[in-house]
Amino acid sequence: MIKIFADAAQLNHFAAKKFVEIANASINAENKCFTVALAGGSTPKSLYQLLSSDEYKNQVDWSKVFFFFGDERNVESDNAESNFQMVNKTLFVPLQIADENIFRWKTERRDAELTAVNYELNIWNFFESKNILIDNFKGSEYPPFDLILLGMGADGHTASLFPFTKVLKERKLIAAANPVEKLDTTRLTVTFPLINNARNVIFLVKGTDKAETLRAVLKGEFQPEKYPAQAVKPVSGELLWLIDSNAARFLT
Repeated sequence: MIKIFADAAQLNHFAAKKFVEIANASINAENKCFTVALAGGSTPKSLYQLLSSDEYKNQVDWSKVFFFFGDERNVESDNAESNFQMVNKTLFVPLQIADENIFRWKTERRDAELTAVNYELNIWNFFESKNILIDNFKGSEYPPFDLILLGMGADGHTASLFPFTKVLKERKLIAAANPVEKLDTTRLTVTFPLINNARNVIFLVKGTDKAETLRAVLKGEFQPEKYPAQAVKPVSGELLWLIDSNAARFLT
């Protein structure tokens, strides 16, 4: 489903209400908790600030929410470029989220491959410890997150799954270190098998710089190597695109 909003404020409020709706439905279901993988970058920052505001902060039992990250930069957790650092300031600290409810990439290891292995193990161990059985979700072999939030870059990347990078074709690992030549760095990211096994996936897309690529992703030829966001196709879950009018200007 695609929803287009006149401005970022309307998009953020819709996203916040949807977050609350999915969270409460998950908490009231048999697993009694809500698992979410957060997006980094600038686009979701205002959503996190809204969720921790007086308008929304009392609408969810945050003690039953378990936070993961879809991707991370390979920097210390207190670095200004860290996704964790941004979310910590805008969401975790204002809501006083307990440390045991937060699962971040342990980038202080400074070994991207080892960090990815550790994160994959943490995801598996969490789902097993909570007895969230994989086969409860239509026989899938991957952990079933209740919600995965994603952004999309102007080049069509999502999470840290960049065009023409090796991890795009990963089908076994659910977390991986992804060398990104054009950025001269290695990023940490979850993979498509995990993303596409989520019960809900929500894209947040804002800005005129995304417009041309967004049209290609949603309306153009299927080229997931060039436009990785096209590879997000949940197996059994719901996919929702939330787009502001600037990013949607080339859509009909």
